[in-house]
Amino acid sequence: MNPNFFTSLYFLGRPFSPLYGSAMKLRALLYEKRLLASHDFDVPVISVGNLTMGGTGKTPMVIYLARFLADKGFKVAIVSRGYKGESNEPVNIVSDGSEILMSAEQAGDEPVLLSSRLKGIVVATGKKRHLVVDEVIRSFQCDLILLDDGFQHLKMKRDIDLVLFDADHFAGTSRVFPGGELREPVSALHRSDAFVLTGVTEHNTERASKCEELLHGRFEGTPVFRVSPVYVQFLHYVIFPSSIKKSVVSLPEIPQNLLGFSGIAHADRFYKMVEQHGIVLKSTKTFIDHYSYQVDDINDLLRLASKTGANGFITTEKDMVKLSYKHQAPLPFYVPILEYAQNGPLESFITNNLKEILPPD
Repeated sequence: MNPNFFTSLYFLGRPFSPLYGSAMKLRALLYEKRLLASHDFDVPVISVGNLTMGGTGKTPMVIYLARFLADKGFKVAIVSRGYKGESNEPVNIVSDGSEILMSAEQAGDEPVLLSSRLKGIVVATGKKRHLVVDEVIRSFQCDLILLDDGFQHLKMKRDIDLVLFDADHFAGTSRVFPGGELREPVSALHRSDAFVLTGVTEHNTERASKCEELLHGRFEGTPVFRVSPVYVQFLHYVIFPSSIKKSVVSLPEIPQNLLGFSGIAHADRFYKMVEQHGIVLKSTKTFIDHYSYQVDDINDLLRLASKTGANGFITTEKDMVKLSYKHQAPLPFYVPILEYAQNGPLESFITNNLKEILPPD
């Protein structure tokens, strides 16, 4: 998707930004004054969200926190809206912790990705997320909820509110939708308990420091953490007419001259990180975020690969979970597995806050 498309769209929407921003402020105030009801629960709720429209690294952060909290002995459930999932059921159990029960088409790409990465973790979706929380507590005895993309979901009370910013993109244009990428005015960040700068690498530490300085200056007392992405593994996929074969490969085993494609927000970050690992991209093809791949799309990619001399494809986990045997291709697919490096200060912040919330043993 051409970035100029969104630039033009936001330009046209600028006159309406003050109206939308005021509406979001009023909505937050009504929840704060309890004129709109928020649902409370007997278990801790940790929200992972963002102020911008997307692309801040929420999914790897949820994976990081789910593993950390499970290792601490919590029975964790991840609750998501299930964006772009076709199911209209009020509660969808995407994974019961041992088995993935729904497809990406039914549940949405991110819940299925989370389910594939997190064994022992319940993943569930539904538009009314308080109903989903009630169900996972009742049916699976979950004692901690990770609310994925929850910052604006004020119908649920939360005990820890984490707001993520991508270190490269930060607040984008700093304008509120529809004139920019912000879901709410910047003043909404006063609700946050901590900020997390994601995507921090050796290449953008100076910019990350400026972002951190801005946050400290505007929201004094709210801690800011930095997390760095790492590729922990590379997967090799071959799509046959009736099955998909998956195997682990090392970085030197990945051929050069690949075609990169993705349907994620800020896909340029993905391509840049791939190239920083020494993988040569002959060309790239970017789709809109949460794109649902059709057979024709794979055929188009195959034609582009042939034209550019690419020896295979490289894409993200989020894209790969949407491909099935109907997307058969004679070329292999490579998928880097991204995680965040361990962050002791962030883990201590979560642990200390939970100690204050939970009754003593």
